[in-house]
Amino acid sequence: MFWTVTLSLLHGLSQSVQLFFLTLLFALPIGLLISFGCMSRLTPIRWLFNTIVWIVRGTPLMLQLIIIYYGPGLWFDNNIWGSGRMAACVVAFVLNYSCYFSVIYRGGIEGVPVGQREAGQVLGMTKRQIFFKITLMQMIKRIVPPMSNEIITLVKDTSLARIIAITELIKAGESFMKSAGITWPLFYTGVFYLLFVGILTILFNFIERKLDYFR
Repeated sequence: MFWTVTLSLLHGLSQSVQLFFLTLLFALPIGLLISFGCMSRLTPIRWLFNTIVWIVRGTPLMLQLIIIYYGPGLWFDNNIWGSGRMAACVVAFVLNYSCYFSVIYRGGIEGVPVGQREAGQVLGMTKRQIFFKITLMQMIKRIVPPMSNEIITLVKDTSLARIIAITELIKAGESFMKSAGITWPLFYTGVFYLLFVGILTILFNFIERKLDYFR
């Protein structure tokens, strides 16, 4: 029974890991673009992006997941996702986490002293050079702690994929409670989450140490 449970949980873990990495792959760059939109000098653009971020951050991820997956089929009588539950899940997660990441990026960029950017302009640097050579590296140092917190939260949020019947880690463990009447597989899932989060914690601690020279 133990190996049967372990194999089932490993399958669920693979779904969770897939969702985790796909979300990061798309949400990290999109979040940076959204942060630029939120800081735009053009008022309509700034207002639009800030409104989107406000709506997404102000509503539950579970609600967004349900609307994105079930909404098109109910509104247009056409389920655009078909059997692609994971695709719908990734879209919902990317939208949600892009908005959260954008706020972190924005704080990191605005936290870099204006005088340093002005010094770059005096030296004849272009805006692109100022961003990549002055702002970006200092921004990364500032955003690592809050970003690591959000990414660790993402690990646990992958459990919400069960809402649209994706067999992620917790759903895999819960299935044994329903079929075999045993609860220990559900607690066993905690071991996988702790290992996953533990690896990420070690990784982020390493990154923070590497960026200490920006102090």
